[in-house]
Amino acid sequence: MANPSLEVMTLDRNRSRSFNLPVWLILVCVITFSVLLGAGAAISKYAPPHPGLVQSPQQETIFTAADVENGQVTYLGRGGQHVGSVWGHGSYLAPDWTSDVLHRWGLATAGVLYANDPGFSQADLEALSASDRALLEAQVQEQFKPNRYDGETDTLALTAAQAEGLKQVFADYQELLAHGSRIHSIPDGWFKSEQDIHDVTTFFVWTAWAAATNRPHAPFSYTANWPHDDLIGNQPPGQFLVWSIVSVMVLIFAIAAFLFIYLTQEEADEVQIVADRPAIRIATPSQKATSLFFGVAMALFGVQIAMGMVTAHYAVEGDGFYGLPLQQYLPYAASRTWHLQLAVFWIATCWLAAGLYFAPRFGKQEPKGQVWGNGALLIALTVVVVGSLIGSWASVQGFLTGDNSFMFGHQGYEYVELGRLWQLLLIGGMVFWLWLMFRALRPAIKAEGNKTGLNHFFFYSAITIPLFYASGLMYNNHTSLSMAEYWRWWVVHLWVEGFFEVFATVTIAYLCSELGFLKKSSALRATYLTTILYLGSGVIGTLHHLYFAGTPSFIAAMGAVASALEVVPLTLIGFEVVKTLRMSQQAERFYRWPLRFFLATCFWNLVGAGVFGFLINPPIVLYYSQGLNTTPIHAHSALFGVYGCLAIALMLFSLREIVPDRAWNEKILRFSFWSLNGGLGMMMVLGLIPNGFYQLMQSINQGTWYARSAEVIGSPWMQWTVWLRIPGDIVFTLGAIAIVVFTERAVYSVFHQPTQLGPSEAISPAVEGQ
Repeated sequence: MANPSLEVMTLDRNRSRSFNLPVWLILVCVITFSVLLGAGAAISKYAPPHPGLVQSPQQETIFTAADVENGQVTYLGRGGQHVGSVWGHGSYLAPDWTSDVLHRWGLATAGVLYANDPGFSQADLEALSASDRALLEAQVQEQFKPNRYDGETDTLALTAAQAEGLKQVFADYQELLAHGSRIHSIPDGWFKSEQDIHDVTTFFVWTAWAAATNRPHAPFSYTANWPHDDLIGNQPPGQFLVWSIVSVMVLIFAIAAFLFIYLTQEEADEVQIVADRPAIRIATPSQKATSLFFGVAMALFGVQIAMGMVTAHYAVEGDGFYGLPLQQYLPYAASRTWHLQLAVFWIATCWLAAGLYFAPRFGKQEPKGQVWGNGALLIALTVVVVGSLIGSWASVQGFLTGDNSFMFGHQGYEYVELGRLWQLLLIGGMVFWLWLMFRALRPAIKAEGNKTGLNHFFFYSAITIPLFYASGLMYNNHTSLSMAEYWRWWVVHLWVEGFFEVFATVTIAYLCSELGFLKKSSALRATYLTTILYLGSGVIGTLHHLYFAGTPSFIAAMGAVASALEVVPLTLIGFEVVKTLRMSQQAERFYRWPLRFFLATCFWNLVGAGVFGFLINPPIVLYYSQGLNTTPIHAHSALFGVYGCLAIALMLFSLREIVPDRAWNEKILRFSFWSLNGGLGMMMVLGLIPNGFYQLMQSINQGTWYARSAEVIGSPWMQWTVWLRIPGDIVFTLGAIAIVVFTERAVYSVFHQPTQLGPSEAISPAVEGQ
């Protein structure tokens, strides 16, 4: 996509900023969402079918579409993607069920063909001569690659060897799903019902069939030949290499173009030098209530870290925690669910609280009863958090099943685990939050008239928060897996990585202009350009999560090219901050740590979302790394590094204005900043990177099934790299404790702020006219 700001450079600068940028933004939104919705329609049309009937050559019924659907519902209800993965989406300790079933099925089929023995093992295969093995693999591929589904009769006909081999798979999974696996941290008695075990296995078998058999009129499977498995004949399509090269070229060009455009548009008068440090403000009642949100968010942050430690430890002690039988009370699926849920909750709480704090500040008024609205929202969010955590635990433990699990407990999908009831309540809370924001902003919005200034932009960005989170309502536990993944990534990618970033960027740009760091015209221009870059790349870039989710092949082309541009946007406002720091040293001392955390966001955006994000962006790389511990490298460095640091920056910007100097402990913030970021870096270098890349090499050399097997997961290298995470985890935890302690003390000081401060602490009202 051409960079729209090139046009801006050729026009009168004032006129272009007031007219052209809004037009470009609207145009980008229309184009990108049209493409994304069109892609969704194609995914729905060409998704792998659920055969109504699967038969042997003797017309014996093996399973039905109802069995597959019941298996999907049952699997999702017991934690789903937090117990292994399907098509590579999910957790990494248990097997990827698609690749594991496919390889077992392939071996059993090979055994039937070679010696009429479905108990054929990988060792038996490797013991064959090279010529015999090549011949047998060719015979197996002839069994799996032809698509024998008849759409007119809605029937899938398996070969005799496939049908016989599948009996061995069902026997293996009868044992595994009933009695679990210590290495994979699957609890004994995960499923007790024979019917549940049969249906869940059937669901896994269906995903394996879709991953092996060719699409109609295509030389690759419904999942683009993922997972890698030489026995089945799954190799990456050639186009994956082409689009991977193109994505790298696009990224390099985009970075060069961005730097050229930014530097050529820079003006000397954009930054206003702040001579004196800003005054401490007396918090309004609603802003005092808002500070409680930050206290709650940091408490959730602390619990999230504890759950991360428990979850990581399961990788070396699959059924307990240093000898304690923790799995009986808090299984791996529950601790991992809480770890991810709490991350979303505390980060979102900080962002929502920042909106509530700045709305009356930007709107220059404290609406009547605003404090009660803020308090009610905090209580409502607390109910949602506690209710969803209890519900997800109850589902993992089997106390909630079927549709009850989906409604009140666990949806089964990563990052949107909370039951549908809690999801609806959370959306309602966000709508209420939006109304509270509008009440406070209304005077400033009216003052701007029809002009789309920072106040309008701030409110419009807030509207997208509940709007795009609501896209998670577009599927349920019965929805086709391809479409469920499509809509889930609207939430994970567009809501978190897209519009929450836009909201945060608008907030920081607006604040910098209010504090005098930037002229309002410069802040508005930077906000427009950043948002155009976010949406121009990120909306279509959502598709890079869907290469292997049963989607058409063009999804990989669009996702690879568009998402390559996602590294660029946040650096724009980062340039503005760096420039400001050089010219406003006194103000920088006052806002040192809020700005430092924002600059850390820019750094991790490049490293975590950019460098490590490329592990899950180019199709040829993701083909081998999908579903491996390479993904947590990106997830940890991006989720905390980008969004966590951004949340802390917004929190500190808010608190800095209303916390007296005597309660603002720079030493604690310095320790927290370097411990959090240093600990995260150590976690990457000592643990996640060597762990993930070792597994990646096994995937390339042997296949996805082997990289996720007990032999690799339980290998000394994988075990030691988990232990090597401990130094980084400890340093990170100490930094987290420091920021939690700092925040609780700061919130306390807000509620106990004297009416007069010391001589070094000037006072100005938090809202004009107070």
